[in-house]
Amino acid sequence: MYVGGSVISSVEFHKNMSLVIFMSKCPLTCRYCHNVELLEDNTEKSFEEIKQEIDSSSDFLDAIVISGGEPLLQTDAVIEILSYVRKIGLKTKLDTSGIYPDKIEELLSLNLLDYVSLDVKAPFAKYKKITGSNVGSKVKKSMKLINNDPNVHLEIRTTFVPTLHTLKDIHNLVDEIEGDVYTIQQFRNKNVLDPALEKVEVPNPHYLKKLAKDIKDSFDGEVRLKTAEFGEEKIK
Repeated sequence: MYVGGSVISSVEFHKNMSLVIFMSKCPLTCRYCHNVELLEDNTEKSFEEIKQEIDSSSDFLDAIVISGGEPLLQTDAVIEILSYVRKIGLKTKLDTSGIYPDKIEELLSLNLLDYVSLDVKAPFAKYKKITGSNVGSKVKKSMKLINNDPNVHLEIRTTFVPTLHTLKDIHNLVDEIEGDVYTIQQFRNKNVLDPALEKVEVPNPHYLKKLAKDIKDSFDGEVRLKTAEFGEEKIK
């Protein structure tokens, strides 16, 4: 399996100490992608190596997070890892773009997920402009599948990029989504796929907080904001 690295984190799975495993490769070309090094990474690890890494940290872990890249390009590897995580009694979380609804359906049928962070990158009709691929309908299907499973907590996340998104985009997007949590993430202009975005100013956290407050009543769930300045905060 292609694995670009891992890290221990207290923030990637809310209120859980987690080992985050970053699976390499992604078919999308989101201009603001900040995990660029994973897109073509060919570092290989065996399941036994991943298992050893999990075991060596399991005494102080609550959960394992599978992130990327797009983890579901390597569905068999993800199933192998999460099946082991289930066996040893840790919680599971998947970070995904949602472009493979059939693979998400498979993971749900195997009862391998406790939490999913679904990156909804724009209003569904605007996906091709943002990602380079017209996959909005697939992401929408994935969202519905996850919401239909009462045992899985769904967080929807959008990275707000000033030159790619408008305030209207976020208002429109909120009308199209459903989940337990909606998180607006602050764009970072370092290590992005499109060098032109390095010149785009990082959005002011107070501006983003106002946006989050403005859309709060339109979303039937919790709204959060994640910025470099203030970390992750619940919008009240």
